[in-house]
Amino acid sequence: MGTAAASPNLQYGYPTPGPQDPTGQRVMDHVFFLSNAEWKAAREKNQYDYVVVGTGFCALAFAQRVLESNPHSRILLIERGPFFLPEHFQNLPLPFKDTLGGLSETFPWTLSATTALGQDGPVRWQHGMVPFFGGRSTLWSAWCPRPNDDELKGWPKATIEAARKNLDAAEKLLRVQKADQIDLGRSSEEMNVIGKSRPVYGPLQKRIQSLLRERGESVEGIYRTQAAPLASASENVNGVDFQKFSTPGDILALAEKQARLHAAGKGARLDIVSECIVEKIQQQEIDGSRQATALETSRGVLPLGEAKLILAMGTLPPTTLLRNSFPKTQSLGERFSAHFISSIVARVPKSSLDPDGQFGDLELSACYVAGVADKSYEQQFHIQLSSLWDVNPAKNAGTALRYMPDVVATASQAQLQSSEGYVVFVCAVLGELDYNNPESWFLGNDQDNNVTTNSLLQVRENSRDYQTWKAMDHATFGILEEALSPEGASQVEYWHGDPDQGTWRSERPSQEQRRVDALVHESSTLYLGEEDSAPVDLNYRFRGSNNVYVTGGGLWPQGGSWNPTLTMVALAQDLADKLEHAE
Repeated sequence: MGTAAASPNLQYGYPTPGPQDPTGQRVMDHVFFLSNAEWKAAREKNQYDYVVVGTGFCALAFAQRVLESNPHSRILLIERGPFFLPEHFQNLPLPFKDTLGGLSETFPWTLSATTALGQDGPVRWQHGMVPFFGGRSTLWSAWCPRPNDDELKGWPKATIEAARKNLDAAEKLLRVQKADQIDLGRSSEEMNVIGKSRPVYGPLQKRIQSLLRERGESVEGIYRTQAAPLASASENVNGVDFQKFSTPGDILALAEKQARLHAAGKGARLDIVSECIVEKIQQQEIDGSRQATALETSRGVLPLGEAKLILAMGTLPPTTLLRNSFPKTQSLGERFSAHFISSIVARVPKSSLDPDGQFGDLELSACYVAGVADKSYEQQFHIQLSSLWDVNPAKNAGTALRYMPDVVATASQAQLQSSEGYVVFVCAVLGELDYNNPESWFLGNDQDNNVTTNSLLQVRENSRDYQTWKAMDHATFGILEEALSPEGASQVEYWHGDPDQGTWRSERPSQEQRRVDALVHESSTLYLGEEDSAPVDLNYRFRGSNNVYVTGGGLWPQGGSWNPTLTMVALAQDLADKLEHAE
């Protein structure tokens, strides 16, 4: 047990009762984050090697790799929001599902009126930021496919090589495991026992993979299928063997490790400040180049000294920050890409998929299916294919949600309870928004005086976007009807209407029903390249300054369709290596 108060003179209710109004945030500040006094010292006295803005995937990957190389490196992590969730919301009790969306998401930009009103196409908005410690890592789907070289079309060769070199380490950090490895090697008796407490990735997973392997690539546009790589492995402590990854626990464990090393004289503390919004980067010309000299924050000015500034705060917020701080820099946000989505829910009779009755009471499968609208890999898409067989969906709701491979693309209770005798398929289908479309952009908004939000986002789909969208929907229906229904398309039924109030029908859902009006995985606003017009160079350095570096999806020269987190982490690790080895 720790002490009852911060002061050794005011503990245990003596000589007075002591503080009676602690908050969760103040507890975290006292134990893990910088207190007001410590933040004052950080601003006025401390010298840092690296100041990292953000606490998500890339911030953890960068800090962990730097400290692995040199435990004495002084690092400050700056988080704009407070502490919210201790880990991924799916690892928490069922009611935490309601934290997804709503106030857990903010939108630090203004949408173009034509986009918001649907005049530019089906897409009306872009998913926002998660403004809390850990960021999006607490509310993501954890799919981590490795892009192949064809899927990295348009990327510099050196960046592809850097990603390849670090993908193993990125998978280790994120604890990636393939869905078909989760229960690999277990006997049928073990599977029966496990199936009493959680979904099994077993016979259903094997059956779906087998059908995709035999028939999937014969579907037009499909060229690759595999068991889904999920950031979900754990140390199997207390029977937990499936745990979605998030950064809060790992960052705090890293800070605790550094505190022990510091106490032993073998390392430096990892400092973390929360509820601190970086508003602007102060910069000056020094020795012929622009240098970031200080950060203007909501909690006062932080001098940077000799520190290198690492922007690990997503894709769009750093674009706004750099545009306001380095107004002479061109091309920021002129390129924009993201992933548009189709959502298709279908079912196939269990008897057709499991004629020998091998499925247990509660089984899941997760598979990744990649395709292209043309053979040039300029228009990529993929299907995140989740499958569920559940004999008692009402009873198993909490357990199923914890193990469901996708946090958004999940079967509703209405869909499951109306599907006795059926395997339910949920397809989240993601396509690449054309990065080369001059009508889609993220530019300055002179109508907004707030420097943290004064950007305008416009998304206007063009003919290539519609071509990709059409091809990916067609391929998804092909996968369901030609590959996953052994008895043919006539055995496939689709859900129509609201997830909680719709009905099953044999006809395919209309284009309007299946196309989602929101984008995810925004990218490319700070793309890297060898050419001087690229905002970021191949060493991840922002070209407008000699000590500002960028991580995350903003670096993508073009979006691809694959989920970006694994590659983001690999490149953040490469940035750490480059900066440490340059010392």
